[in-house]
Amino acid sequence: MSKTICTKTNFIKYAIILLLIFSGKLTAQSKENPLSATSKWSEKAAVTILNKYPKAWQIDGTEKPKWDYKMSLVLFSFEKLYQKTKDKKYLNYIKEYADEMIDSLGNIKKYDVKEYNIDYVNPGKLLFNLYNSTKDNRYQTVIKQLRNQLESQPRTASGGFWHKEIYPNQMWIDGLYMAEPFYTQYTVSYENGKALDDIAKQFELVQNHLVDKKTGLVYQAWDESKKNGWADPETGTSPTIWGRGIGWYMMALVETLDYFPKSHPKQKELVGFLNEISKNVVKHKSTSGLWYQVTDKPELKDNFLESSSSAMIIYSLAKGADKGYLPASYKKTAQKSFDAFVKEFVKTDANNEITISNVSSNVGLGGKPFRDGSNEYYIKSKAKNNSSPALAAFILSAVELGK
Repeated sequence: MSKTICTKTNFIKYAIILLLIFSGKLTAQSKENPLSATSKWSEKAAVTILNKYPKAWQIDGTEKPKWDYKMSLVLFSFEKLYQKTKDKKYLNYIKEYADEMIDSLGNIKKYDVKEYNIDYVNPGKLLFNLYNSTKDNRYQTVIKQLRNQLESQPRTASGGFWHKEIYPNQMWIDGLYMAEPFYTQYTVSYENGKALDDIAKQFELVQNHLVDKKTGLVYQAWDESKKNGWADPETGTSPTIWGRGIGWYMMALVETLDYFPKSHPKQKELVGFLNEISKNVVKHKSTSGLWYQVTDKPELKDNFLESSSSAMIIYSLAKGADKGYLPASYKKTAQKSFDAFVKEFVKTDANNEITISNVSSNVGLGGKPFRDGSNEYYIKSKAKNNSSPALAAFILSAVELGK
């Protein structure tokens, strides 16, 4: 009799466990990628991503495999985390994405060079280390395809890369992040640095045309033709200083400088650009140490502290100081702002996974329906939780700060 009761009891226990598995309510200790309360912030953010998106192409709820900067931004942060921890799960996540998106002949699935979408260049950064470690020629083939895209990428009259074929004569600030770190690593690795002057020119164009003379901060875009509806008729710039745009630019500088030789005469110029934007962005942080969606106008109704820009800026300040491009005092600023970031934006659940709030939605200019780029447009763009720019930049800043 007792044996029968014991068997029934065990059956009930197993049934409950199965129900918990399928309802997703197991504790962190039972998950494939468990976390503890003492796990580092970088690992908490990374495991949150791994558990929600088993395949990297699913990031941000993407429904079909896609070669896209959102995935590469997250996977770049995983690459840095792998280098720090040597935990293979981060490297495997990167490689699985590359192998999902690149066919046996070395072609990117659903990639059309004729779109001249500069966002497509960014994932190429992930392939340098993969090729070096595996010698899989498919990776090198794709690296060369993306370099060829830059070779034929349409340009403004003064030589700046168009953001996309559908945006003629326009440089967007995020395009510097999408192209220049890859372009720099490629030309130094394969071309003996022959394109370094061209890379520096892209940043010079930003300094000459996208930097606001009053604040020293950057606008999101510049139309050299000055014909677009959102463009200032005198300067060609878009109307708003967007926090994440500043973050994209600062990250573009610190990551380009990773590969830009110190011996090159333009290197000091780029370091100067980083110092200039860093000085001005620190002037515009809130009293808590974070940054607003419309960065130069915190007083605007419904303007909000925005997490992705704050994390990108924190990472750039910390990395710039660590590399010696910025004074050491910027590292202390980054540390204080990181602590403020956690307090303002980060919540931890029972499984020690995290939610980052107040992430600006993706915003753009022109198109149909027409996006006017006004302050109001940026403020009314609905904020999200746990979007890729905030999660990735949070991991990068946490790794850089040892958090």
